[in-house]
Amino acid sequence: MQELESALRVIVLGDQLVTASGDPKGMGWIGRVQARTPQVDPTIELITLANPDDNSLTLSKRWQAEVTPRVNAIGRTKVAIAMSHHDIRAGLSTSRSRLNLATVLDDALKNGFEPFVIGPTPHKESALNNDVEQLSWGFEDVCSRRNVPYVDCFHPLQGHEGWNTELQNSPSGLPGQVGYGLIAWLVLNRGWVEWLGVQEAE
Repeated sequence: MQELESALRVIVLGDQLVTASGDPKGMGWIGRVQARTPQVDPTIELITLANPDDNSLTLSKRWQAEVTPRVNAIGRTKVAIAMSHHDIRAGLSTSRSRLNLATVLDDALKNGFEPFVIGPTPHKESALNNDVEQLSWGFEDVCSRRNVPYVDCFHPLQGHEGWNTELQNSPSGLPGQVGYGLIAWLVLNRGWVEWLGVQEAE
């Protein structure tokens, strides 16, 4: 019974980047993160809830209805939220995007989901990246005010040759094997294991 009560389910919300779309290995960043996460008993369950072209507004409207039926009835549930750069194309201001994320986080915290946030990645169209940078800063500030872990993906990836090459060669604007590997590395090295509360293998 103690093992059952300690079970952990992680629900990941986001756009296409929380799938393996564009990855020839079919792992995406979540598969790579799961493979590198220390194995515990019982196994940590990762459930992805992807919505194509998801932005902060659509996320704020859908997340509770989709998460609630998947809450772990015999253990803990945490929520990882992968924010996107789709707010820019959707015409959302940074202040509105901040408010949308703040609302999601406040509700998640109130429900004991201990959120973990992954920030937006650089856009294939470099002309949009000044706006994406402002968006990332805004999301990071919202998280900081609530002591919620935040992974900055924008600045480490913006000038990365492998990331940019894959995006420029991708009709969909999605990364490939290199890009997903980079996102996974950032997540793993920005507090993922600590957030899960598991011990690194010695």
